[in-house]
Formats: sequence, structure tokens, C-alpha cells
Amino acid sequence: MNVGRIVTIVRKEWAELYKNTLVLTTVLFLPLFLAALPLIILWATADMPMGSDAGVTDLPAQLGDMCRGLTAAECTQVIIAGQFTMLFMMIPLIIPSTVAPYSIVGEKTQHSLEPLLATPIRTIELLLGKNLASVIPAVLATWLAYLLYAIGIWLLAVSPAVAQRLLVGHWIAAVIIAGPLLAIFAVNVTIMISARSTDPRAAQQVASLVVLPIILLFLGQLAGVFIFSPLLVALMILALIVLDAALFYMAVQVFDRETILTRWG
Repeated sequence: MNVGRIVTIVRKEWAELYKNTLVLTTVLFLPLFLAALPLIILWATADMPMGSDAGVTDLPAQLGDMCRGLTAAECTQVIIAGQFTMLFMMIPLIIPSTVAPYSIVGEKTQHSLEPLLATPIRTIELLLGKNLASVIPAVLATWLAYLLYAIGIWLLAVSPAVAQRLLVGHWIAAVIIAGPLLAIFAVNVTIMISARSTDPRAAQQVASLVVLPIILLFLGQLAGVFIFSPLLVALMILALIVLDAALFYMAVQVFDRETILTRWG
């Protein structure tokens, strides 16, 4: 495998993709918006009276465990901000599903993909480059958004106890480890969709469905059905490792160079 070719693909992708206003706006604006949303809620609840007891006996068991030993004000912030933490799992899904369709289908419409495929570059090198070009910005944006969120929590929480309940190890692991795995998942699903599409907007709309599992997890947590636990994070990471490997293999098989060179011209 030629690392130089992969790096060249990444540089080429970044040079072309970020001329697109939609892609650039998604990469820059979305992470900031999702980081600001829970912080605005924390700021709005910062002046709540502390109270003496969270009344955990009146809460569902899952939420009661989050609030054990906290005051009413601390419990309110932990529950509300904790629900929105799941949104950080959407960033590494949404950004690649926006970037990758233009990476494949955009080159089809501009007829710049065919000359690239006519070079000696291997399919696996080409798709690795396209993966990295989409995954790296998504991961960096996710980490930056979570860092701003963490700083905001320490500044806006009614007490250090709130930050200690929100900035826990399994959430940090979800952002640092599961985030990149989710981005790889989104990119390879999008590559397979784009390989069979001729319209970048249509490919983007179909690829946006990759966020549905996280939305369902978010709604389940919001309804108190379950809490995003260390066990759930560990299972998610293991499942994503297996799924990403399978999807990348499938993407390489689906990306038929001969079909592109003979039928997409």
C-alpha cells in the first residue's frame, strides 16, 4: 500500500470539498451549535435555588441513579444536560454523510473521477484516502465541540458535583473512541450509496439516514428507558469495530472501477 498516494488523495479532497459552502458550513457550524445547546440550558438554570434534596424517589429508576446525593438544582442540570450529551454522537455521523457524497458523486458530475481511476492507484488506497478526508474533520469537530462543552459545564454548572456526573469516563470514551468509529461507519455507508448514485443531493439525503440509530438512542434516553452506561458504550465500540471492518470491505467491493470508467463518462 502506497501511503503517499493516500495522503495525496486526502489533500486533493480537502482542496476541492471545502470550496463547497454547504460542506464548510456543516463542518464549522453544526459542532458549535450542538455544543452550545446544552450550555444555554445550563446557563438558563444556573440561578435555580439549590434546594435540599433531589427527590430521587419520585424519578424513574434510571434517572434516580443519576441524581442520587444531589440537590434539586444539581439534579435538574444533570438530567437536562445529560440528555443532550448524546448529540455529540451525531456529529461524526452527520459531517461525513454531508462530505462523502460530494467526494464521490461530485467527482462523477465534474468528470474528475475517471482520470483518477485511470491512474495506478488501487481501490483500497483511493477509498482509504476518501475515508480519511471525511473522518478527520468529523472527528476533530466532535472533539472540539465536546471540549467546549466540558469547559462550559465547569463554568456554568451550579456546583462541581454536576460536572463530575456529566463528564464521566464512559462518555469521554464514547466521544474519543466511538466517535471516530461512527465517522468511519457513516463514510463507508455513504461511499456505497454514492457509488450507485448520480446525484450528490440524492446520495446525501439517503446517507443522512445513518443518524437514525443515534436518534433512537437519544429518544430512548430522553424517555428514561435506559441510561447511556459504561456497558452500553463498551458494546457499541465492539460492535462498531466489527461493523466498520465489514463495511469497508463491502465498500471496496461495491466501488466498481470498470463500471465507473465505462458507464459514468
